[in-house]
Order: sequence, then structure tokens, then C-alpha cells
Amino acid sequence: MSEETRIDCDIHNEVPGLEALYPYLPAHWLDYCRESAFNGPDANDYPAGAPTTAREGSQPKPDLTEIRSHALDGVDMGILNCAYRVQSVRNEDLAASLATAVNHWQVEHWLEQEPRLRASIVVPSHNPQLAAEEIDRWGGHPGFVQVVLPARAEAPYGNRRYDPIFAAAVRHDLAVGIQYGGAPGHPPTAAGWPSYFIEEYAGMAHVFQSQVISLVCDGAFERFPSLRIALIEGGFTWLPSLMWRIDKEWKGLRHNTPWVRRRPSEYMRTHLRFTIQPLDAPPDSAHLAQILDQCGGEDLLLYASDYPHRRGGPEQLLDLLSDAQRSKIFSANARELYRL
Repeated sequence: MSEETRIDCDIHNEVPGLEALYPYLPAHWLDYCRESAFNGPDANDYPAGAPTTAREGSQPKPDLTEIRSHALDGVDMGILNCAYRVQSVRNEDLAASLATAVNHWQVEHWLEQEPRLRASIVVPSHNPQLAAEEIDRWGGHPGFVQVVLPARAEAPYGNRRYDPIFAAAVRHDLAVGIQYGGAPGHPPTAAGWPSYFIEEYAGMAHVFQSQVISLVCDGAFERFPSLRIALIEGGFTWLPSLMWRIDKEWKGLRHNTPWVRRRPSEYMRTHLRFTIQPLDAPPDSAHLAQILDQCGGEDLLLYASDYPHRRGGPEQLLDLLSDAQRSKIFSANARELYRL
């Protein structure tokens, strides 16, 4: 495995604290943060005490030294996905300044220090126009290859309110990553607020499915034919059943969405890619092989360690692959998605 070319599409660089962003914030926002006791976004996607947050020997918020020694060992390139949820900050101007500060911090403390790393642009996605301005600010930087959005949002991403974000991503030839988590202020389930972390953690798959359905049925891929989206930390084993269901219903209901000119599954296979962590695989490898075949996984999947989170190893999947399939999932699909 170490001899194979690998691109890790999900490595987490977490802001250690609000103070780390102070050098990049305008003076009036520094005064605001100090006077109001504001200490950062109201989101906790990865609780420090949860067993899934950090694997043995890792920290919930690893620094570059740890990333180099653990995540980049045997990896040719790693894609950083910073889960600093500025979307939870209701003051939209502050949220935009925090996003700019995070991206400055990523450049100085990560990209300029480690040539094997690329990063995702953090944006205030609850204000798509400000988010587009942030993409334009960093879109020409060679270290940024993606715009990162949380899976949980104020509205599904197919909604036209988000078009400025996708237009800016396409303008700069960047992928868009939809990542586990988010704190938009409303419940993470259609039935209301859950009681326990395990409910939200296990139920995140349906949030990803809702985003996929919205992007297809609201016509985002028709409006932006070159839009490329990675679904990060959402699993993929649910994909065949979703493809079958939406294709079946589209045949009878497509008059409701005449702009959806192809089968929904065709849009998914053309525009979407999925990281392999968490694997969420059935215990029988034969069933996993069926899922891989049914969704055309060798063309859709991206190798990802999800470092430092503990999701379980991907060996069950990797052991099923031919050399050609491994090459695609380990690196070729990522090179195409991220224009590497």
C-alpha cells in the first residue's frame, strides 16, 4: 500500500482557538471579540470526548507536526478540510471576516509550510454573495483546490440562493466539498431535535442524501454543467438505493422538473464524488462488492483517511479492488476532481 500513489482527500486542520485568528482580523473585530467574550463559532461537530473524534495517539486538533508524522506518511498529497463553521455566526460581516482570517491562517501555517498539502476555502455560506467574494479572494491561489460547505445548511444547496457560490467555484475551476456537520440553527432531522449525539452522528447520512436530491432536482448541474462536488464524511453505501428510488420516481414525475433532462443517477455519476470514510460497510464483503458494482464506485470514490477521526479502516473495501480500481480510488479520481 505504501508503494502506491495516494492522495488523501480528507485531512482535518482545526483552528486551535479564536486567538490563533487574531493576527488576521481587522482591529474593530478584535475589539468586538474581546469586549463581547465571543469565542468562536457555535458548532461542535467533533466533540473532544467522543471516541470517533480522535484515533489512538492523535489529538482532536492536530498540529502540522502531527499531520506530517501521521497523516502524510506515505501520502503524495493531502487535501485539508477545515471545519471552522463560520456559518453559525449570525453577524454575517463577522462571519465573513472570520472566514478570511481562517484562510489566511491556512496559507501561512499550513500551505506555505508543507508542499504536499492543498486546502479548502472556508466561506460564510449563509450569505452566498459574501461567500462568493471570499472564493474570488482566494480562488487564484494554487494551494486552494476546493470550497468547503457543511452538510447541514439553512436550505438545501440546490436552492438558487446558493448560485453565487457555485458560480464562483466554477469561475475558478474549483471543486465544492460538502462535509459532515454544520450548525445552521435548525434541527438536524426532519422530525426535530435528537436527544443524543449518536442520533445525530448516525443520521447524518440522510442529510447528505437530501443535499444530493436537491442539487439534482433543483437543476444545479444544469445551471452549472462543469460543477464538481465531493461529499466528504457522508459515506456512500446508501448511494445505489438512492439512485434507484430517484430514477424510478423521476420517470413518473419528471414533468414537475423539466430542467432535469437526464436520469438523476446520471447527474450523480457525472458530478459527484464520495470519500470512502466512513465506510459504513456491511460485514459481508460480498455485499460490499455488490454495492461497489451497483454505483460504479471505482469512478466515484476518493481515498480519504479522515485524519484524525476514528471511523475504522478502509481495508475491507481496498481488499476488494483490482489494481486498476485501486489506482483510480487512490489517486486518479482525485487528480481529475481537483485538477491536480
